[in-house]
Amino acid sequence: MKVPSSVEEAVALQVALAPSVVTTPPPDFAPRTATGLDVAYATDSPLVAAAVVTVEVATGEVLESATAVGEAGFPYVPGLFAFRELPTLLEALGGLSVAPELLVADGHGLCHPRRFGLACHLGVETGLPTFGVAKTPIGEYEAPADTRGARTPLVDGGEEVGAAVRTQPRVKPVFVSVGHRIDLDTACALSLTLAPRFRLPETTRQADHLSRRTLRNHAA
Repeated sequence: MKVPSSVEEAVALQVALAPSVVTTPPPDFAPRTATGLDVAYATDSPLVAAAVVTVEVATGEVLESATAVGEAGFPYVPGLFAFRELPTLLEALGGLSVAPELLVADGHGLCHPRRFGLACHLGVETGLPTFGVAKTPIGEYEAPADTRGARTPLVDGGEEVGAAVRTQPRVKPVFVSVGHRIDLDTACALSLTLAPRFRLPETTRQADHLSRRTLRNHAA
């Protein structure tokens, strides 16, 4: 993908692409696998390491992974992280031998000032069903009950843009939002299935570990 040359160009591109997001899944959507994506950043250079990890939805077993190392070609600007991460993430996705059925981004989708976060951009760019699971919210929410599976709306500008989901009892919720070709109920249900033991989905945990390890090995 072409990286915008300015913040203004990046914002305009998000505004132009946002109407492309589809908030319904394909017919009979029942993915057997899910592919998590994450990026690790070097602290002293523009170097980034992207990792994608495909797991079996039912068991969390890792089936395949791929990595890529590149440089962040866009400045650090809130709301525009996709332009820093997408080129290297897409390169890593190209290294998989089996096409993903579903992408799970470490970040937001419709929960974004222009309703076009990283998960939306990934989904529109690849055409794949995608949702985001973020550690911190954009917008406001009431804390869900302490039981696993409890959920409350995540609201921004008076619009429901996602959900706060309690994946483990008495543990901070995660923030789930639609990326592309999926609905919020399905995204929340899959988030729970993919997080049987920990706060974060296994897709995110595995991709996070692999991206950090790849960055360390590259710098060594």
